[in-house]
Amino acid sequence: MPLVPMREMLATALRGGYAVGYFEAWDQYSIEAVLEAAEESGSPVILGFGGMMMNQEWFGAGGLCALGAMGRAIAEGSHVPVSYLLNEVEAFEHIERGLTSGFNAVMLDTSHLPLERNIDQTRRVVEAARQFGADVEGECDPLPDASGATGAHAPPRLTEPAEAARYVAETGVCALSISVGNEHIRTTGESGIDLERLVCIREAVAVPLVIHGGTGFPDSAVQDAIRLGVAKFNVGTVLKRLFHEGVREGVLSLPEKIDFQEVVGSRKHGDVIRHAMERVGSEVARRMAVYGSAKRS
Repeated sequence: MPLVPMREMLATALRGGYAVGYFEAWDQYSIEAVLEAAEESGSPVILGFGGMMMNQEWFGAGGLCALGAMGRAIAEGSHVPVSYLLNEVEAFEHIERGLTSGFNAVMLDTSHLPLERNIDQTRRVVEAARQFGADVEGECDPLPDASGATGAHAPPRLTEPAEAARYVAETGVCALSISVGNEHIRTTGESGIDLERLVCIREAVAVPLVIHGGTGFPDSAVQDAIRLGVAKFNVGTVLKRLFHEGVREGVLSLPEKIDFQEVVGSRKHGDVIRHAMERVGSEVARRMAVYGSAKRS
C-alpha cells in the first residue's frame, strides 16, 4: 500500500475524533511488531525511527539510511494506512538523508533553540521536505526528561499559545508537538497534564497537535486531549521496556540444550525475539484502542 501523507492521516483523525499512534521502532523486529499490531487492530499507524537515542556516529555514517530503506519496504507492504516518520533528529544533514531514504515525514529536534532560530531552522526543513512531497512536524518547547538524566539542551518549559501560533504560521509545519506536562522517558507513573493550557493552545493553533512522551500520558486524559485537537501520540519508552522484559523472559525460560537456529532469528514460536515482539504488539494494540484508532482502517 502506498504511504499516506501524515497531514492527511492526522486530519482524518481529527475529523473522526480519534488519534493515531507513532510507535517508535529501533530495528527490524520492533517495526514489524508495531505493524503487525496495527494490522490486527485494523488501525492506521505512523511507523518510524527516531534520532534522539541513537549512537550519532553510527546513525550519521549509514545507520539512518539503512533503517530508512528497510522501514520503507516494510511500510509499503502494509494492509493498513501508514505514514513513515523520521523523528527528532539532531542535524539537518539527517533530515536530508531521511528524505532520500524513504521517509515521508520528518522532524528536526529544534525545541532547545530560541524561538527565532527555531523558526528559521524549521522553515529550512519545510522547504527541503517540500521537494520530496514530505510533511514536517515541529516543536516549540523542550519537554522534561523524567529519567533524571543530565545534559539536556535547555530547561523544559510549557508551550505558550501565542508563540505556538507564530511558530506554526511562520514555518508551515503540518503538526505541532506541544508541552503541557507530558514528559520524555517516563518509566513509571503518569505525567500531570495541564488541560487548561491545552485549551488555550487549541484556540490559538489550527494544525493537529502532538503529544511526545506518550508513555506516561494518562489514559484517563486521552479523550479530553483528542477533543482539544491532539491527533498524534508518540510512544517509545514503554515499548523498549516491554521488549527487554520479553527477551529476558524468553532467554531465562530456555532449556539447557537448545537449537540455536530456532531460538535466534527464526521468527518461529521458539525465537526469543519473537517473544519480545509479542509483548510490544500487545501494548501497541492496547494503546490503539485507547486512542480510538482501532478498526479505523
